[in-house]
Amino acid sequence: MTQTKTQARTLRDMRPAVLMTLLLIAAFVLTACSERRADRITFDGQLFRASAKKIDKRRLDFEVVVRPVSASLEGAREAGRYEATRYCIGNFGTSDVEWVDGPDAEDGTLLVSNDRLTLRGTCAPR
Repeated sequence: MTQTKTQARTLRDMRPAVLMTLLLIAAFVLTACSERRADRITFDGQLFRASAKKIDKRRLDFEVVVRPVSASLEGAREAGRYEATRYCIGNFGTSDVEWVDGPDAEDGTLLVSNDRLTLRGTCAPR
């Protein structure tokens, strides 16, 4: 019975250390999240979500989807251009893009649907 009281006291004594450890972990996680957000690039003063993916099985041909276009059409264009450049550099080591439906098209000819801008192009390998 004395042994159980000793074990209970030991666990009770560890509570402040466990609490402090949990608080430090939480602070670290929150700091890491805010730094990641601060590292994001803005276009025309807005944050955009953009993703690039290959079309069919050819990695050279890609499609970029940018949203929300309603925040700024000009910013969405530049965010799409930036994402396309990242895609081509990451896959082929070049920033050269030949646009099929590119960000320099006139406003009425851009592919915009459901607050998303879709751009298409081909990476020009060296």
